[in-house]
Amino acid sequence: MALGPLGRILAQGVVAGIAVLARALPAAYAAALQNARKSGADKAAEEAARKGASFLGKVRMCKDEALMVLNITEKEATAEAIQRQYDRYFEANKVEKGGSFYLQSKVYRAKELLDEYVKEKNAEQMEKGKARQQ
Repeated sequence: MALGPLGRILAQGVVAGIAVLARALPAAYAAALQNARKSGADKAAEEAARKGASFLGKVRMCKDEALMVLNITEKEATAEAIQRQYDRYFEANKVEKGGSFYLQSKVYRAKELLDEYVKEKNAEQMEKGKARQQ
């Protein structure tokens, strides 16, 4: 089936447009990367990642939320209390028992964060104890 002169002109225009885009898009992307480096956007992304934001921009759970999830106060936050509350709430929210996977993951993340907190708190107390001895 012959396209005719109008079809041929149209096809040539489409091919020329694709060729222009094929050259322009990589150049525009390179310019955007260069501008991002100049403005510090890459450093801002690194800073957000360091503070706990993930690739999708979700921020880690804060200590106060973790304490609320496990229903303990900051004074009660010992390794044993955290483990006891974790076991209780993780078991209560098992999917097999009709619980919620979302709540189970919240409990897990809360325990994870509070374990780090307790470890840091214990390390600080050890340092204070060593400083007092000297």
